[in-house]
Amino acid sequence: MSDESATTPTPTEVPATTGVVSEDQVKLALRRVKDPDLQLNIIDLGLVYGIAVDGTTVKVDMTLTSPACPSGPELMTNAETEVKKLPGVEKVEVNLVWMPFWTPEKMEPRVRAYLGF
Repeated sequence: MSDESATTPTPTEVPATTGVVSEDQVKLALRRVKDPDLQLNIIDLGLVYGIAVDGTTVKVDMTLTSPACPSGPELMTNAETEVKKLPGVEKVEVNLVWMPFWTPEKMEPRVRAYLGF
């Protein structure tokens, strides 16, 4: 028996989280998604309500400033595209949610102040 077998992990010992991203990495990716009118990212605008990483799948719950937001499809597509660029991510599910309804209070305080709210 060689010493190599003692140091090489068997398939059952390899961590199941190999290649999985963290919620913080997903947030950084989503910061690259900007509202085309305001030129502010969707994290600071408070449009992202939840991020869940399950293996190689990332689920993002997000909303829009209003149901009539003309940039909605663009924001959702860009969110999916940016998260998919992360190493180890194979599937991205962007879910549009309306509860709770978005209000300016959901924005980062510095962004709220910048916009005059």
